[in-house]
Amino acid sequence: MGATGLASRLAAARAGALVGRESERAVLDRMLTGEANAPLVAYLHGPGGIGKSSLLRYAARQAEAAGRLVVHIDARFLDADPRRIEETAAPACAAPGAVLLIDSFEHCQPLEPWLRDTFLLRLAEGALVVLASRAAPEADWSVDPGWAGLFADLAVRPLDVTQSDALLAARGVAAERRGAIVAFAGGSPLVLSLAASVPAETLGASPLWTPTGNVLTTLVERLVGELPSTAHRRALEVVAQAYVTRESLLRAVLGDEDTATVFPWLRQLPYIEATPEGLHPHDAVRTTLAADLRWRDPERYEDVRVGISIACLHAVRGASEDDALLRVAEWMFLFRDQSAVDDLYDWRAHPHVEDTPLRPDDVPDVLRMAEEAEGQGSAQAVAHWVRRQPQGFRVYRYSGRSTPVAFMAILRLEAPLPEDRAEDPLIAALWDFVQAVAPLGRGEHLGIRRFAVQPGRHQRPSPLMDLISRRTIAAEMRTRGRAVTFTVFEDAERWRRYLAEAGLIEVVTVDVGGREQHVFGRDWRRQPVEEWVEHRARALAEPVAGWPGTPSSPADDRADGLSRVAFEEGVVEALRTWRTPREFATNVLLRSRLVPRKSTDPVTDLRATFTAALDAMRVDPAGVKAHEVLTATYLSASRTHKATARRLGVPYGTYRRHLALARDRLVEHLLRHRSTAPGTG
Repeated sequence: MGATGLASRLAAARAGALVGRESERAVLDRMLTGEANAPLVAYLHGPGGIGKSSLLRYAARQAEAAGRLVVHIDARFLDADPRRIEETAAPACAAPGAVLLIDSFEHCQPLEPWLRDTFLLRLAEGALVVLASRAAPEADWSVDPGWAGLFADLAVRPLDVTQSDALLAARGVAAERRGAIVAFAGGSPLVLSLAASVPAETLGASPLWTPTGNVLTTLVERLVGELPSTAHRRALEVVAQAYVTRESLLRAVLGDEDTATVFPWLRQLPYIEATPEGLHPHDAVRTTLAADLRWRDPERYEDVRVGISIACLHAVRGASEDDALLRVAEWMFLFRDQSAVDDLYDWRAHPHVEDTPLRPDDVPDVLRMAEEAEGQGSAQAVAHWVRRQPQGFRVYRYSGRSTPVAFMAILRLEAPLPEDRAEDPLIAALWDFVQAVAPLGRGEHLGIRRFAVQPGRHQRPSPLMDLISRRTIAAEMRTRGRAVTFTVFEDAERWRRYLAEAGLIEVVTVDVGGREQHVFGRDWRRQPVEEWVEHRARALAEPVAGWPGTPSSPADDRADGLSRVAFEEGVVEALRTWRTPREFATNVLLRSRLVPRKSTDPVTDLRATFTAALDAMRVDPAGVKAHEVLTATYLSASRTHKATARRLGVPYGTYRRHLALARDRLVEHLLRHRSTAPGTG
């Protein structure tokens, strides 16, 4: 009696914890009550922890209540042997109206054709079957005209926010704790249930909760299961952090050989959805894998982020003008939880808004919007730049409508014309600043997002401002020869912290028609786009100051007569000729500030400067890999880059990416040294 009472209480507790699933339960109820045209076989499928077993238990309770015999089989213990299925399911072949439940059917997936075409035909009259598997059913169930009307394909989806909250309430979780758990769980009943068992004090006061230790270990084991190899685990680490994973992105991070092995495998996983854009993991799997890697191996976590960030940069650069904004949004996904500024940027798609070039018939609307949002002075400047650089303007309209609702403009200047200064006081003041602090060199230009206008909300966050921001970032990533960048905001306080995280600081404030406009800027000569993209992906990295006033001033960069380009070429050449003294002795850097004034042995001193810079990188946590790859490539005796990659134990594609970043990092170290040196040799 005690055992019976315990079983009853256990069943009641499980029944009370089952929330949602109305559509799946409705199909099972129709089957169990013998409703006309109800299916005879239901196939539940979805990722681990999504609630398939709970639905099987529901079906068992309902069947028992209706007086049916229930035969419950766990396929994990059948070894995919048809004889074992025949033995364990034999009662369902003898008892009319029996209900056969097979859980974890993915362990017997090779037997699916045999089950469908042979074994199920032996079941007793009126028998029903419910299968639960991580893998989706074969198409033959629906293609076969006989099975099509008797079969129900039931994909078990994540719970919504309301259902997730209800599950936690059923588990006795206090209301003030639920939001943090729901935000992490992604609608997974397993994650919700495990989190509900964590003591309240471990959640803290944060609106975001990330489990650690044993909870994460359990989640990974239950959600993902065993993995075939390290390469498969690393592929999942990429999928967990990238918004969408294409084969090209995986190849850029893992290398050709691993990608060829793991990408087809990823497409078949039950917790990964293959979409036209690429592979998307289930939210609970994404958050769990990312949290697990960050807890288990923080350095690897950052390396994966950096690899994805750089791959996204290349994707933006290789995209068409229209697709570039989508690729930027995918890059921004990396930083969705990193910013301390709330609700300023939404990385998600906004298909109801279109970003288009300026058309001649848009000009009256653009001028109207400028005056409405920023006044007559700004409208006058807009009118001037529409004539001067119409190609720099982008116009935003809602899908299916022709009337513009917002616009922006990115201007390109090598030197302003007199009329530019006269018609736009902001450009006049900004050019004076550039000339005084960071003058442009030959072949260089500045870019400025001069206007970002949406009447009514102006520069407050919105889907329109999201697209304007993406267009701005796309221009930074795709434009060659840009030395400095500026962006203009009236509502500076709202955006200041967000911009600072990206390395943009306020440089000038200008009165335009009685309204203050604030200009934020950065100098790409201090930190190239490639290095900035890497730096941004490092979770704990501090922004790099974008303007002189710190040691590596662009004005100082040319104090020894070498341009940035010539200096970089000299660094690469010095590395290339490191083991050939005669060639090294002709390097252009021998007359730079890297060599002390009045040096008696410039070659030895230049080598010493390089060695000191490499040593400094070795003790800098962010530069350890850079030191390793530069030393192995140039200072040691490997014959080829491919041989060096093998010696370092990394795929060749990964090695090349690390080498390019390492060279950039060394250049920055040496530039800082040059800017503080007293004079040339």
